[in-house]
Amino acid sequence: MRHRNAGHKLGRSHSHRRAMLRNMATSLVIHGKVETTVEKARAVRPVIERLISMGRTDSLAGRRRAAAFLRGSEPVRRLFAEVGPRFADRPGGYTRILKTRHRAGDAARMAIIELVD
Repeated sequence: MRHRNAGHKLGRSHSHRRAMLRNMATSLVIHGKVETTVEKARAVRPVIERLISMGRTDSLAGRRRAAAFLRGSEPVRRLFAEVGPRFADRPGGYTRILKTRHRAGDAARMAIIELVD
């Protein structure tokens, strides 16, 4: 039984998983889309949705919380200057996951997670 075992473990330790999600969220803010496995895309979706909701209202506290998670100052600036205002009138659902192919090496299901236009 999986009672009270929510979340995606992805076969990694807590620190490795957190670092991976931080890197993927940073890349998603910078580039607008990332190709990864379906499982990782599903794991990063709630993280990036919370960050975009934070970026919709520009406040110092929000900037500090985003800077504590994202890597570098450029993604934070882009989140609050470009990405947040783009979704200002949208109540949620800022990302989409498109399943693409199976990876050649291990046949993992690949997907593209991208920001909705």
